[in-house]
Amino acid sequence: MNKINLYFSILIVLLFVSCKNDQNLNVQNAQDEKKPRVDTADLTNDFYDNAETYDLKTNDLFIEGEISNPGNVDVSNLKLRSIIVKETLIDGRGDQFVGAYKYEGYSLYDLLNQSYLDKRNADTFKPIIDLFVEIENDEGEKVVFSWGEIFYPNHLHEIIIATKVTRIVPSKTNELWDLPAASKIVVASDLITERNIAQPKIIRVKSYPKNLIVEKGKYPLFSPKVDFYFENEKKVTLFENPKQIPETTLHTIFYGRGRGIHSTQPFTGIDLKTLFKDKIERSKKAIREGLFVMAADDGYRAVFSYSEVCNRNDQADILLICNPEVKTDGIFRLFPSCDFFSDRAIKGLNTIYYSEHQL
Repeated sequence: MNKINLYFSILIVLLFVSCKNDQNLNVQNAQDEKKPRVDTADLTNDFYDNAETYDLKTNDLFIEGEISNPGNVDVSNLKLRSIIVKETLIDGRGDQFVGAYKYEGYSLYDLLNQSYLDKRNADTFKPIIDLFVEIENDEGEKVVFSWGEIFYPNHLHEIIIATKVTRIVPSKTNELWDLPAASKIVVASDLITERNIAQPKIIRVKSYPKNLIVEKGKYPLFSPKVDFYFENEKKVTLFENPKQIPETTLHTIFYGRGRGIHSTQPFTGIDLKTLFKDKIERSKKAIREGLFVMAADDGYRAVFSYSEVCNRNDQADILLICNPEVKTDGIFRLFPSCDFFSDRAIKGLNTIYYSEHQL
């Protein structure tokens, strides 16, 4: 082989090796891009990327209930959502802090978004705000969420089924909280995080089984009192807001899903959770399974979970407003400041039902 051919052969080999190395480097770079980056040197302003992210063991999810397309959930095209929580559980000696975490997973909003509702009571009450969602795990534990806290809140996608977890490590103590091993429901707005149950597998859509007479267009829409029922037993009747509970004024842009803007006027009333403080025991069962039905004089009603009324960490309170001078849309009404829309701001309120035993 002459020198020219030898040089040419060597050049070909070198080019081949270089291309192969570039390909390997590109593959390695692509793999590195997929790995969560750990910023242990505080090179960014993000406090939540300073520890390793771990995958959680997941279950297949099945959606059933009052929908026309039940079945297994395909998450392949869903976006991963991220929330941060300080997990704390009820303990006999007081509330027990578990740890601070960033979770990533699939939001309940996205998981239910393609479910076609088939309401059992649609012929008598068409609005969707009496729906709730029950989630069950491998151990038979159940937690509930109102349809409103999934689809109506000011901050969407804050209830997720987590598939990844990252510790939020204190910079001075470097304390490492215990890591969960399995997927779990995680609720960003809950103060006590008892609804964060592990390994959810079944999501059920239900309408609250309370038959109320509906008089659409009733005028005047008026009730002089509100009756409070605990497990179908009347406990309290209000003719005015209790004077020992201080009033709160909340400023808002009051906007309806159908009619759009209503007003920009503030609402003044009492914090609804304060009303129930001595009437409903704060327990694991209440936090997980308690549901309110708030009903108006004309049969219009909405479901709220115990946690969204009495177990919030965001101070987005629900007000009970009493205006005795209002005779056509009164005298009681609700203002859920946690909602983007006004649909659950029930006027002419006359009954509040509470139960921890769902059908």
